[in-house]
Amino acid sequence: MRGTGGPSRSGVTAGPAEGGGFFPLILAWAAGLITLFISEYLQVTYFYENVATPERLESFGGRLLCVDLPNAVCIALATWVAGRMHREPFRESMPQHLAALFAVPLFAQIVNIVMHWGHASTEGLLMSCVVAVVGAVAGYGVDRLQEGDR
Repeated sequence: MRGTGGPSRSGVTAGPAEGGGFFPLILAWAAGLITLFISEYLQVTYFYENVATPERLESFGGRLLCVDLPNAVCIALATWVAGRMHREPFRESMPQHLAALFAVPLFAQIVNIVMHWGHASTEGLLMSCVVAVVGAVAGYGVDRLQEGDR
């Protein structure tokens, strides 16, 4: 309280209950989305053009190795980055931290389903859901492993 002789609050960071934590969530989501866009762009531009030939994409194993596995890696990377960008003290709140981690894969999956709804096969939709879950859980696991090092 300035000028009243009361305690100064300079240098004190807001806790989860005081600051709300919405800005750290937005920052984490933005970092995760940027990471997802860049990694997917690199994957489509450099990986698909060189590796994913029509002959390889005819079999389930070929689609799994050329499409689904790289997508899971991109989602895991985006989830991990979002978790790393969600700063203290807000990451101590488990619901806030889970929202910071899992919003990006959930958003990506919703966009994917909406874009491919009319012409996607059942296998394609099911595998995209599996890829989103596997990638998100892998990113969460790496985030938790790094959190254990502190």
